[in-house]
Amino acid sequence: MSSMQRKIADPTTLGECVRTMFPESSGRTRKQFLEAGRVRVNGVTQKIARTPLAAGDVVEVGDGEVSTKLPRGVEIIHEDDDLLVIVKGPNLLTVASDRVRDRTVYAFLTDYVQKRAPEARVFIVHRLDRLASGLLVFAKTPEMKIALQAQFEAHTAERVYVAVVEGRPERREGVIDKRLAEDPTSGKMRAARATDVEARDAITRWRVLREGTRTTTLEVRLETGRKNQIRVHLASVGHPIVGDETYGSRVDPIGRLALHARTLAFDHPRTGARLRFESPPPSAFQKI
Repeated sequence: MSSMQRKIADPTTLGECVRTMFPESSGRTRKQFLEAGRVRVNGVTQKIARTPLAAGDVVEVGDGEVSTKLPRGVEIIHEDDDLLVIVKGPNLLTVASDRVRDRTVYAFLTDYVQKRAPEARVFIVHRLDRLASGLLVFAKTPEMKIALQAQFEAHTAERVYVAVVEGRPERREGVIDKRLAEDPTSGKMRAARATDVEARDAITRWRVLREGTRTTTLEVRLETGRKNQIRVHLASVGHPIVGDETYGSRVDPIGRLALHARTLAFDHPRTGARLRFESPPPSAFQKI
């Protein structure tokens, strides 16, 4: 963005004027416009949203020294005109919940793109558990979102995770095919019961990467993408993920869930090129 101007027709406030100039921007982004000195009234920088404006005043929003640095826990590893691929840290929501509205990957990326183009947006393609870390792709247009989600639904997108679990599986690899349902009392996911009429199919493939004395490192591949699927499935066969107290883990040596989205691959909806991204699991996984 170079600059945008508006001549005031009726008395209002500066904050309301900026809101009408950039209706797609978040409140946080508009506040940052002001704080960064990007907003001028009749050629004079103004930073207070409640500043009164009179008919005939000219408001200009221009370029400024606004940092596009993302907070800790969000690292962009690929960006083009259509999409963003990032690595998410643990203890960070992908999208807002009832309790957390602003400190999410979605909120951070929205601010990031709107600092450069106030009308820009990002769109959720898939999610990653708050306690897990790893790769996520976000779309920049509704069309890209639909195209990417179609690949996830058709299983042509590849998602590979690394999980450190308690115990040692009897086999070197396996498939967990158990329907999942949400417990109406606790809200937790669980392996479905016969009475769970809204249960959904869920398939998880796993193989052993490395065995320890009390834990095992697994490579896990999703064929479906249900809420907490990997966590519930592995716990249901007696091998909860290390650090996952919710689903039965009794140890937490690294202070986090030992689950990381290591590989993400998909076809770029516009170019057709196969994109593949790798994010090594945290070194702490090897110390468990």
